Amino acid sequence: MQRWRGYEAAPGGWGRSVVTIGVFDGVHKGHQATIGHAVARARELGVKSVVVTFDPHPAEVVRPGSHPAVLTEPARKAELIEALGVDVLCVVPFTPEFSRLPAEEFVHDILVEHLHAALVVVGANFRFGHRAAGDVALLERLGRTFGFGVESGPLVAEAGTVFSSTYIRSCVDAGDVVAAAAALGRPHRVEGVVVRGDQRGRELGYPTANLLCHRYAAIPADGVYAARLVRRGQREPLAAAVSIGTNPTFSGRERRVEAYALDFTGDLYGERLALDFVAHLREQRTYDSIEPLVAQIAEDVERTRRALG
Repeated sequence: MQRWRGYEAAPGGWGRSVVTIGVFDGVHKGHQATIGHAVARARELGVKSVVVTFDPHPAEVVRPGSHPAVLTEPARKAELIEALGVDVLCVVPFTPEFSRLPAEEFVHDILVEHLHAALVVVGANFRFGHRAAGDVALLERLGRTFGFGVESGPLVAEAGTVFSSTYIRSCVDAGDVVAAAAALGRPHRVEGVVVRGDQRGRELGYPTANLLCHRYAAIPADGVYAARLVRRGQREPLAAAVSIGTNPTFSGRERRVEAYALDFTGDLYGERLALDFVAHLREQRTYDSIEPLVAQIAEDVERTRRALG
């Protein structure tokens, strides 16, 4: 998959293409359906498929300080999109100037002049241009003017629940990682670099990897979880019991993500790890002494083994 920074990166002599556009945070089942349809149509037409997305998240530019929790970091999002068979990922820098681009210019500059769209595939709720003034109906009218087709599919839903990034964020925020995984089509992932903590887990016999995560990362609600710990360059993930919270037993104040890797004795400091959340085991609790805390951790470890099979 080719990766372009900005639509201006389209090479000279670029032919027709099938384009789909969106933030695609999470690359959830709805996104997968839209992107997958674009890839299939491009193959039918014998042209390249292009996914246009944005960085940073448009909300951060349009409403500074309102950045939603990020379900997939840029590198992870690119991997997931590539796995869908896309030919080109075009990441457009979302600047204040770009946010003011009228809908008609958005279509002319990106889809017509640079990407030479033969077909544009979008979701039914697609909006574009300054103040999100453009919708699918306008896109279809512009397509008739500029000579490209438009195909929009219904939103993906199961049991009456429409899968969206907003819905998945709400699941993660509530600690319902099972519902989040159902909408994503895979476990929700949190990534971070292992940094030194208080070393308290080591003293208790359960050394943990303390993850420093992206400030906008979608971190599940406080509690204890069963997760799979993924290391770069390692094919098999490790089982991990993960604690998220402030360590109330020790009067902690800083919210942390700490993972105890089962049956692992190595050093993880400085590594960038990923945690794929599988199950919520319990809420955070405060203990009067060390002994019941250690007993609870031992129980959490066994429940993690069972949850991960």
